[in-house]
Amino acid sequence: GAIHLAMGQDMTGINWKGPLIRMDYEITLEAMRTAGSDFFCGLTFPFGDKCCSLVLGGWGGGLCGLSNIDYYDAANNQTTQMRSFEDNKWYHVRLRVTPDKMEAWLDEEVLVNINVKGRHIDVRMEMDLSQPLGVATWQTAGAVRNIVMKPVTGGALLPEDEYF
Repeated sequence: GAIHLAMGQDMTGINWKGPLIRMDYEITLEAMRTAGSDFFCGLTFPFGDKCCSLVLGGWGGGLCGLSNIDYYDAANNQTTQMRSFEDNKWYHVRLRVTPDKMEAWLDEEVLVNINVKGRHIDVRMEMDLSQPLGVATWQTAGAVRNIVMKPVTGGALLPEDEYF
């Protein structure tokens, strides 16, 4: 029921190769760190023709945020937050992407709420292979499960029969 990502030298990841929604969508998943002390969920996601990454547990185990906003990574932009994570505990992650805004929640608590209209969106070079949609770990073992991507319109989810 889960995809286990072994500790890499440096990165381990998975990518979605099927049809893709590039804007106005929400992704939910559960992620956990099983060993290591860096990010256990680097969720790279599309933003139109660009991509961005939501990082959970980076830079020594607690840093969260988006990489990159206006050329600054998750450690150096307005989305930077520090959180404590326990090994072998599932965390519920929710990400919503619209043309004007990126929002993320961790266990239903707001993690990111940023206006992105007119901003430069990109990924760090290390995450290039995770584009356009992937989950990766950095020198850390982790697991993901229950990954779902749904379109949204006007801030509301579309009926269930209209997503994959």
